[in-house]
Amino acid sequence: MNNLFRAIIFDFNGVIIDDEPLHQELLRRVIIEEKMTFADGDYEQYYLGHNDRACFLTALTRHNRPEAAQIDHISSLIIRKTGYYHEAIRSRSLLFPGLPELIIRLGQRYPLAIASGALRGEIEAALDGSGILDQFELIVAAEDVERSKPDPEGFLKAWQGLRRSIPDLAPAECLVIEDSIAGVTAAKAAGMACLAVTTSFPAARLSLADWISPGVVEWFRGL
Repeated sequence: MNNLFRAIIFDFNGVIIDDEPLHQELLRRVIIEEKMTFADGDYEQYYLGHNDRACFLTALTRHNRPEAAQIDHISSLIIRKTGYYHEAIRSRSLLFPGLPELIIRLGQRYPLAIASGALRGEIEAALDGSGILDQFELIVAAEDVERSKPDPEGFLKAWQGLRRSIPDLAPAECLVIEDSIAGVTAAKAAGMACLAVTTSFPAARLSLADWISPGVVEWFRGL
């Protein structure tokens, strides 16, 4: 395993935490509250793999709503959804089984980072509640990038941060773990190796990845 990579960059939703169904539920809730439609299949087609800002911009644009050009309005929708999210996770852990223990073991061998379209507060609350926040050297969250996946900006920022631990680290020596088509595309655009897990999309739609596994724990168990 040491010959495959020197650092690991995790996505968050659908990789570390099993909350994609919750995000779909809450996105649907806010969109419907705004008197817009949210049909079966819309999440996978338009929203999965994108941050909240991109999701609400897409929803407003699709419904020909002039609020799409108003930053304050989109920010208010994000704040509302974030409030619902914190209420939902306050009393439960949604991390995939075995992930906290695996991350502690990996953190003893590799510098770890997160590059996600989730909000920093959501990421830190979930990781801190599971006792693994301090295993990550840095977190690149939605607030830290101008362009969301499939743009590679988030992964490249994570790589730059990891070079504090490994100054000669090359992008190709980073393993990205992703669950979305947009995320896999971003990882490959950044010049990084990519493990895709089939928690959100079937393997056939993640074929650009270097490896495909049902889950993170399962893949590392096989090495």
